[in-house]
Amino acid sequence: MRNLSIYILACIPFFGVAQSKFAQLDQELPTPNSFRTASGAPGHEYYQQKADYKMTISINDETQVLTGDETITYTNNSPDKLEYLWLQLDQNIYDVNSDTKLIEIEKMEDFKSIKDVQKRFIDYDGGFKIESITNVSGQKMTYAINKTMLRIHLDKPLQPKTSISFRVKWWYNINDRMLVGGRSGYEYFEKDSNYLYTIAQFFPRMCVYNDVEGWQNKQFLGRGEFALPFGDYEVSITVPSDHVVGATGELQNGNTIMTAEQRKRMDLARSSDSPVLIITQDEAESAEKNRSKTTKTWNFKALNVRDFAFASSRKFMWDAQAVDINGKKVMAMSFYPKEGNPLWEKYSTKLVAHTIKTYSKYTVDYPYPVAISVHSKWIGMEYPMICFNGGRPEEDGTYSEETKYGMWGVIIHEVGHNFFPMIINSDERQWTWMDEGLNTFVQYLTEQEWERGYPSRRGPAYLIADYMRGDKQFISPIMTNSESIFQFGNNAYGKPATALNILRETIMGRELFDYAFKMYCERWKFKHPTPADFFRTMEDASAVDLDWFWRGWFYSTDNVDISLDEVKWFQLNTHNPFVEEPLSEYKEKAKDQFIGDTRNKISIKETINEKDESIDDFYATRNKFEIDALDIQEMKDFNASLSDEDSILLNANKQFYELTFNNIGGLVMPLIIEIVYADNTIEVIRFPAEIWRQYEDQVTKVLILDKEVVSFRLDPYLETADTNLDNNSWPKREEPSRYELFQMKKSGENLMQREKRVEELKKN
Repeated sequence: MRNLSIYILACIPFFGVAQSKFAQLDQELPTPNSFRTASGAPGHEYYQQKADYKMTISINDETQVLTGDETITYTNNSPDKLEYLWLQLDQNIYDVNSDTKLIEIEKMEDFKSIKDVQKRFIDYDGGFKIESITNVSGQKMTYAINKTMLRIHLDKPLQPKTSISFRVKWWYNINDRMLVGGRSGYEYFEKDSNYLYTIAQFFPRMCVYNDVEGWQNKQFLGRGEFALPFGDYEVSITVPSDHVVGATGELQNGNTIMTAEQRKRMDLARSSDSPVLIITQDEAESAEKNRSKTTKTWNFKALNVRDFAFASSRKFMWDAQAVDINGKKVMAMSFYPKEGNPLWEKYSTKLVAHTIKTYSKYTVDYPYPVAISVHSKWIGMEYPMICFNGGRPEEDGTYSEETKYGMWGVIIHEVGHNFFPMIINSDERQWTWMDEGLNTFVQYLTEQEWERGYPSRRGPAYLIADYMRGDKQFISPIMTNSESIFQFGNNAYGKPATALNILRETIMGRELFDYAFKMYCERWKFKHPTPADFFRTMEDASAVDLDWFWRGWFYSTDNVDISLDEVKWFQLNTHNPFVEEPLSEYKEKAKDQFIGDTRNKISIKETINEKDESIDDFYATRNKFEIDALDIQEMKDFNASLSDEDSILLNANKQFYELTFNNIGGLVMPLIIEIVYADNTIEVIRFPAEIWRQYEDQVTKVLILDKEVVSFRLDPYLETADTNLDNNSWPKREEPSRYELFQMKKSGENLMQREKRVEELKKN
């Protein structure tokens, strides 16, 4: 049936019927059913599976090997019987035969140095080493591995409303993130010979099984992230005794794992609205030097989460503060090495607190007991209750403005991922934009509440214009699978965030948008939404038909380029000769400004009628603009025929302007017109996008105004992502740009370092 739909759509242009930009999305969206309703809400038979984990994990700090043993209890809440189970083996992208390596497109120009070549020969034995899979009685279970997916064969099908428990033992070599890359791994600090571990995707994890696609077992190639079921976790992590561990969930054995002083500081932090140091920099530096040979086990428990991650190092400082989320206390925390200071001690935990408060306002109340930010170099990655973030100052403690804003932005973004997709649990393997795009949108709102005028990278409409005007050969529709997207950042982060911002500010208005967006979040918290659920909820909760918007912004690569091509000016004929005749005389005299007439006065010494007076007749000597008695009588007769309302309108001196707009880029948008009047006052008029509903290429609009207009300008506040501003004005106005003949050589220092040099110059 799906193939038939594609065939029919493909045939439409053949019969000469182009699909309207305002066509409803019925054909593109799945048919509503008892699992997912036409309103965008979960249906009365909606279900989702549950996966609970009990794990023991250990890290060998000498060999960088992680060893794990897990018992998974999987509950089948679906109406289907399951003949087998699918698990994800994400570490297998580091296997020597990984498809991720084989499908990477390369050119010789990518090899810019000998180091780039050496990376191709890195000897890293990656991937999961599965030691055994058994049932709870210890009997071996049959399984098969297909690259990054593992299928467990069941002796008998798992019936609806029943559970199965099984045990997996494994190990793997932790990857060097600085060398191999990756979302998790370790960073080695050569100066003090210590490691900082940011560990995720470290255990075989259950795939999602749902009503949309059955098992979500699409191979992990590195870009499309993770679709995961919710469950409860009990995890014990064994590391060197002097390591500090931050993880998803609440620490269960803090009374034994933490010192008395650390517990005292934590108690203080629980009632503090500013960060309190649990482990100071001096204490962390002392731990760096005195290596412990013994181990400790940290126990964590997390309820109703879709994943688990942790960080471990003896280099960690640790601070925390309390955050009130509608009467519930949440602990915001940060873990960071001294290399992160002074930025991290000053900002990280405050950013965490601000983020969960702001996101709670726009989405759902943050439900978990902790929210953690961990610092490591060159990283930005999210997991329930914990995220790993970059943003490192120079070794001298100074930092550039770009580094500061980069750190702020990545912490807000990654902490924000607690909401998308950790709570509102969309399928990242298929639709990156539902995770990254929605999160980037709320990140923009959060940044603007952190600092007035915050220079957000994504969100405002004008910031996406360069991308949207680009070569369509290298632009994908937003509704493209994660692995097939061109320009990943613009497509999955920037464009959807911009689209939502335009919906909020220009199409729907803040009140309607905020209500509908929050409704979507409330409906789908701790559930698995699809794009259709989002599209339908936004319309259902607002009574705004947005199918044209989703079609243009999400299903096409059209761009916004609307031109104001022509303006015609009209006034009503009052039939008052004292008004109309002077105007006609003025227009006649205006013709004298024609360059030919001006030059003829000089070049033609004398015309024939100037030489021969007999040439001129009645018309030549009559003043055709003179008002006579008959003109006055005709005016009186005309006025007598008018009603009072007609007379008022006729003499109101209304100005009529006919404006012609062309849709060059293909993406229909509202017409936002700034009018500057002759008295220098300004007015903005807005016409909904539906003005294009019947004529998608060109529309005209007549404006009846009280005053004469000096200029018209389209999109004056840069809110529609128009890609060509040069055709937006009447009279035509070119947008200026700077042409630089000479470029100054940059010193490579940040402004803090520059200020130090300035102070040194002053001293000398």
